[in-house]
Amino acid sequence: MGKHLKHAEPKEQTAASNEAVKDVVTGVIADIRERGDAAVREYSERFDTWSPESFRLSPEQIEKIVSEVPQQVIDDIRFVQDQVRNFAQHQLASMGEFEIETLPGVRLGQKHIPVQAVGAYIPGGRYPLTASAHMTIVTAKTAGVPRVVACTPPIRGEVPAATVAAAHLAGADEIWLLGGVQAVAAMAIGTDTMAPVNLIAGPGNAYVAEAKRQLFGQIGIDLFAGPTEILVLADDDADPYTCAVDLLSQAEHGPDSPAILITTSEELGQRAVEHIEAILPDMPTKDFAGPAWRDHGQVIVVDGIDELYELADEFASEHVEVLTAEPRLALERMTQYGALFLGEGTCVSYGDKVIGTNHVLPTRGAARYTGGLWVGKYLKTVTYQEVTEPGSSAFLGRLCGRAARVELFEGHARSGDLRAAKFGGDALPWATEGSGYEGTGA
Repeated sequence: MGKHLKHAEPKEQTAASNEAVKDVVTGVIADIRERGDAAVREYSERFDTWSPESFRLSPEQIEKIVSEVPQQVIDDIRFVQDQVRNFAQHQLASMGEFEIETLPGVRLGQKHIPVQAVGAYIPGGRYPLTASAHMTIVTAKTAGVPRVVACTPPIRGEVPAATVAAAHLAGADEIWLLGGVQAVAAMAIGTDTMAPVNLIAGPGNAYVAEAKRQLFGQIGIDLFAGPTEILVLADDDADPYTCAVDLLSQAEHGPDSPAILITTSEELGQRAVEHIEAILPDMPTKDFAGPAWRDHGQVIVVDGIDELYELADEFASEHVEVLTAEPRLALERMTQYGALFLGEGTCVSYGDKVIGTNHVLPTRGAARYTGGLWVGKYLKTVTYQEVTEPGSSAFLGRLCGRAARVELFEGHARSGDLRAAKFGGDALPWATEGSGYEGTGA
């Protein structure tokens, strides 16, 4: 579908390289299971050249680090976290608890219980990603999670002060300067110095993603995350320079980040490509953005707005920026995306950094079956039931007996039979001697 002005030219990732990541992660996790803190320290020394007396920051260390962060940075962190918290609070308010009576004395209910311990992984390899602290920790605390453990690696042997400040201001209960597989495994498995968590959220590199995949089941996770993606949708009225700048804004995440433009205008597509080629040479992050655009960039021209939205849904992209005359039409026409950014006044970078919606979103087509991280991810929606009316319990007991025997579940049936006997006087022919229900009934 559509005419390609630029094709992606991905370098094939070999099965061998995938297996190498898997094998490394498997070995690290197994070693940490066996040797705990000693293994964590060894891997931190090997991978990050980092081996402090304690990986966990003390309150005094946190206070000192935060005090050294410029006030403008602190003010900006507080503002952005207020936006994230406000949106999460509205999400929480949309999730109702209820109790209904379906039959006389039969009450069914739903309630939300916060996950009791969450690990927030905040990457730090290429960039100090303070925004990931907002997204993972603020949202968890808004959900009511009582214990949030934040792990972030040192950056080239230095303490990432702004990230520590962001984690602290977000409400993290513990902050550990620890990264990579060793951080994820320590949070999931637990060691002598770190109690385990129940769920881990936050993005990371291929090794972190693989660690989350292998540990999923022992702990919950937010998403199976891949490289950041952007899909820009543009019609004849869009600004090609805006398209170019916004495509590169996400390409700089890494050399494997897809940046795709679908447009109804061949002229706009060509001009956007020209702008990208002019911008890239002087871009400070060209070492990441350049390969991403070269290998994973696409420009596709379609015949009209209907085809534009149809093709966009096929991509099921993480971020979809809609630069059309009627951007809100995308809300009606699209069903497969992580997040929409509607109109020229909005951009994906707002979602990443400042606007308040969560930037932990589905990639690699996962938007076909899930949305992104939200306050509900940190809540367990549970149910309860209560039957207080004898007649209703007897009625349900008879029904349960019949339904269970259709499935050959005699034990289930007898639980129902017993209530029918206890509360309805029914016969209980299978009752054992001395039960008080032998023969004919209660």
